[in-house]
Parts: sequence; structure tokens; C-alpha cells
Amino acid sequence: MIKVVFVCLGNICRSPMAEAIFRKRIYEKELTDHISVESAGTASWHEGKPPHEGTRQILDQHTISYNGQTARGVREADYQADYLVVMDNSNLEDVKNGRNHVANAFRLLDLVSEIENKDVPDPYFTGDFEETFSLINEGCERLLAKIIREKF
Repeated sequence: MIKVVFVCLGNICRSPMAEAIFRKRIYEKELTDHISVESAGTASWHEGKPPHEGTRQILDQHTISYNGQTARGVREADYQADYLVVMDNSNLEDVKNGRNHVANAFRLLDLVSEIENKDVPDPYFTGDFEETFSLINEGCERLLAKIIREKF
């Protein structure tokens, strides 16, 4: 089973949005028996809470389920994921903190060559869930194509 873990700061906006979008994509490609997806945060402020209202609203608009998702912190087991996909450079530094080598970690937008700023803006602060959804959606499409190329 290929394991993907999306990581942001609080695990209520960007990473649960990515988890939900990616889960829908793997379902549509009939890859749910081959790829698992989770999300986590580098901070545990919101642990146990559902995704942010803005995240839920944008996912509802696109008919994407976030059922059962609750915030949690990054766990040791997440470092064993095949793909540890972070939302911005700060998240990348946080997951690498104190570790000599985390080869499986990269920013989601590193996969989108035509975008200059590789950090997904945090809608918790910007309020722009549309922009965040658009960027994450594109990144998830590229990530799934990468996984299919590399693993199938």
C-alpha cells in the first residue's frame, strides 16, 4: 500500500482539503486498494476538531467528502509514508526539524512547475479558500500522476 500524508500547520484548512481532494481522485481512478491518504499538522492546537468551516464549504461546493476527518499532529509513523507532502516551506522545515534526512518530504506545489510561489497560502489567515482549493487541486492532480508514473 502506498501511503500519502499531507501536512500543514494546524490540520484544519489546507492538509484536510488536500486529503479530501486526493481521496476523491484515487477513488475515481479505482486506486483505493493501492493508495492510502491521511493528513496531519505540525502544531496540535486543533487536535480532534473537524476541518475549518471554510474548508468544509469549498469541499461541499465541489461535492468532495471530508467525512470522519479530524485534526491531528504529525506522528512518528507519518515519516514512513511514501510521500510526505507539505503545504509550505515552514511546514517542510518543521517536519525536517531534528532529523538528518527526510527524503520523502516535499512541498505540494513543487510539482506544479508553472507556479513561482511554491507555498500554498493558508486560508486560515488569508480567508481565500477558493485560491487554496485551486492550487491544492492542481497539486493533487500532479501528485497522482507522479505516483502512477513511479509506482504502477
